[in-house]
Amino acid sequence: QDYTWEDHGYSLINRLYPDVGQLLDEKFQVVYNLTYNTMAMHCGVDTSMLRRAIWNYVHCVFGIRYDDYDYGEVNQLLERNLKIYIKTVACYPEKTTKQIYTQFWRHFKHSEKVHINLLLLEARMQAALLYALRAVTRYMT
Repeated sequence: QDYTWEDHGYSLINRLYPDVGQLLDEKFQVVYNLTYNTMAMHCGVDTSMLRRAIWNYVHCVFGIRYDDYDYGEVNQLLERNLKIYIKTVACYPEKTTKQIYTQFWRHFKHSEKVHINLLLLEARMQAALLYALRAVTRYMT
């Protein structure tokens, strides 16, 4: 049974707290769509697939999977060190070290790495909201 932000979470949170769903959705969309269209030294790059892979990988780490997404993209686009970093920050933020931060994407700018952090933290927040809102939905029905 799919329980997605777009189809279920957004409307429930708006029903419980008017306008909060819109604010959260805008926050998720701003971070998800943020791009300079660069990757390391390359300009004019469409990063949408990478951003989607990071978002869906974070959700996958928390047990949320989407039938309409090809998870092969995650393995193609996210190198092992990046996956380790994402999982550490999302699941065990207290274990995040400068060493694992510097081990992924060595040639990338810090601003690009900061964007990764923003993506994974917002995806994590959305995943937590989905679990909480699903529990509320079950309680209400």
